[in-house]
This record gives sequence, C-alpha cells and structure tokens, in this order.
Amino acid sequence: MKVLIVGSGGREHALVWAVRRSRRAPQVYCAPGNGGTAREAVNVPIAADRVDQLASFAKSEGVELTIVGPEQPLTLGIVDRFEALGLRIVGPSAAAARLEGSKAFAKAFMQRHGIPTGDCLQTRSLDEALSTARSGRFGFPLVIKADGLAAGKGVIVAPNLAEAETAIRQILEERVLGEAGSTILLEQFLVGEEVSFLVFSDGIHALPMVPSQDHKTVFDNDLGPNTGGMGAYSADWILSSSAHGELMERIVLPTLAGMAAEGTPYRGVLYFGLMLTREGIKVLEYNARMGDPETQPILLRLESDFLDVCEALLEQRLDRMRLQWDAQRSVCVVLASGGYPGEYEKGIEISGLYGIEKPAVKVFHAGTELRNGSLVTAGGRVLGVTAKAGTLQAALDLAYSTVERIQFRNMHFRRDIGRRGLAKEHSMAGHRS
Repeated sequence: MKVLIVGSGGREHALVWAVRRSRRAPQVYCAPGNGGTAREAVNVPIAADRVDQLASFAKSEGVELTIVGPEQPLTLGIVDRFEALGLRIVGPSAAAARLEGSKAFAKAFMQRHGIPTGDCLQTRSLDEALSTARSGRFGFPLVIKADGLAAGKGVIVAPNLAEAETAIRQILEERVLGEAGSTILLEQFLVGEEVSFLVFSDGIHALPMVPSQDHKTVFDNDLGPNTGGMGAYSADWILSSSAHGELMERIVLPTLAGMAAEGTPYRGVLYFGLMLTREGIKVLEYNARMGDPETQPILLRLESDFLDVCEALLEQRLDRMRLQWDAQRSVCVVLASGGYPGEYEKGIEISGLYGIEKPAVKVFHAGTELRNGSLVTAGGRVLGVTAKAGTLQAALDLAYSTVERIQFRNMHFRRDIGRRGLAKEHSMAGHRS
C-alpha cells in the first residue's frame, strides 16, 4: 500500500511514524518532508501548498491514501482536488476547513449553533477596533485575533490598552500579517485551564482521541509571545468523565451536526481548542487538522492501526471503530532555534541524536534537513523529544534527560512543560494516599 503524507513538520514526522507501524507495511512518501522523515519515508520535493503537483504525483505513483498534515493545503482545496481525480484523501473539504481558515466564520458558526464560546467583536475598521478596546467592553487582558491563517502568530493577548492599541494598529494599519489580518476579532479573555481535544470525524460520527495540553508561549511560566507550540503532554485525567461527556454532548456533536446541516459535512480530524471555565467548557478555536505538537504525544500512545482508522473514516463507519490507547502519560518537549518565533538562524548542525531513541522515546523532526550528509536546522521549531511512562513525572524525566544529550547552537526549550499536569497528578496521588 502506498501512502502520502503532506507536510514537513513534527506532526508530519509523527504521522509517517504512525503509518509505518501499520501491519500492512506500507510504502510511505512525505511531501516535502524533513531530515527525520527522510530516514523513514521517501521525501518528495513538492511543497505542501502545491495542490496540483501533489495530485499529479499521487495519481502517477498510484498512491492509495493521502493524509494531509498542515492547514494551508486544506484551505486551498487539496481534498476537493484529489477527490475530483478519484484519489482517497483524509481531510476536510475547503468549505469545511473554513472552521480554521476563517476565525470570523468559526465564531459566527458557533453563535449560529449555540456552541459555547467567548463574546467577541469582528471588524475590518481600525477606528471601531480601537474604540472597542478603549471602551473596556471586553476588559483586559484582551484577545486580538487575525481572521485568516497566520502560521500560529495571529493571536495576541494584550494585557493593557497600550499593547492592545499597538497590536490592532500592526494588524489592521501596518498589515504585518498581510491579508490574514484584513479582519480582526476582539475577544473576551477566558479564564480557566486550556485543553486540546481532537476527534476523527466521518461527517456523522466522532471518534475521540485522548486529551492533551499544549504550551503556546515561548518562555517558561507562560511568558513571551505565542508560538506554534513549545510542547504538550497527554494524560487521560486531563478531562474528567463528566467533562468528557459535556464536551461531546454540547460541543463536538453539535459542531458536526451544524456542519452537516449547512451542507459542508466535516470529514477528517477536527481539533477543539478548549477552555475549562467555571461556567463550563468553551471553545477557543477550531483547527481543521491534527495539532502540532499535540500529535506527537497523542500518537505515541495510540495502539490501534492508524491506517484502519483512516479507512473507517473514509467509509463512514467510525461508529464501529474502537481505539486502543496506551494508559501511560506522554510528553513532547520542543527544541527551537534561538530567536523563534522571531528571526532565527538556519543551517546549524545538530549533534547528539545517535542512539538516543528507545521504545518509550521518539525524537520527531520538525525544522531539519539533511545537507551534505549532516543534519542541520531548517526552521523555528527543530525537534520534538517525545516520551511516555507510567506517570507524567517519569515521562518528563525521560524526555528532559534525552534533551540534555542533543546540541545545536542557540538551542532553546521550555523547562516547565507539563507543570500544571504535575500539580494535578501530585494532588491525585495525595488524595489516593
């Protein structure tokens, strides 16, 4: 069986790894891939946004299944293009991918279907945005979002009016995010614990994955600018059974029913960025694909055959599928280039990777490439050191001890991944004793 993974990040390396574990021993391609996927798949030099070239490759090579990693090709209509050619592909249509491609669309969709979320204002007007911020309607901190895709840089949490005005002017007046910032959203800042919850959807049925928690800011203690994600962990107790039931009943199933009712059934992986507030669970955002770095610790726990799940999704029989998960906790620590998410160097040689992987440890590559036989940095997020163990503390110890063996110039990583989870785990242990 020939399988194509579209994308080049840590998520895509994790997808390659998961697919290769299938009992079917598939031949795996990754376009364009990275230095890590080059060792586990055949890298294809086609960028993820070159939809027609990817479709031609899949057709000519006899690819039997394509799995799309990043959001951009989904919003560009890669699924529509492949399906028009009779090619099997996992991901939502361009119309369904608007849940991520347009934050304004997603917010209006939630309001239409009674899906709990924070209050907000959508506007293209600089004067309206500034006057709303100055009015204190949403208070501070104030969440400012660009409507379109901005590579993880389109959300700013402004602690005060001065920073809010600066962010608004940068997006709407200076156009630092280009067309993605032609419309912005000013949103109420929700207080609570943030959770990532992913489901497989066949348009009718939802098959949940294990919950996870991402760490967005670049520095410890949740300081600094937002990034694409500096680490994540997964443990079943992130969501209680009652919270899980509330989430499925009030958010997940109404989202799928709403998309179907509007003529755009959602087929693929749907990501719910959630806030567990005192008033209940609320949706911060949708993503139209697996999260990065959440995918890494989630897939490290998956014991079911990933290709079986993909085929059940395409054949609309997810209601007959039961996923098997490792009960252990898992964690991913992202190693980033110094300066990320701002400017950073590329082409720095990476050392220390030889012989460090174990059955419970996997290093997923994100921004790497092979150059003259050496592995060098090629992006802001470079590696995702992922580990699992019986407790979160043990998984973190394993991950961080592995991190200490890896070197590249100006390497940066957070040292507090999972700290909220550790507090919860220690509390649970105390109650049991």
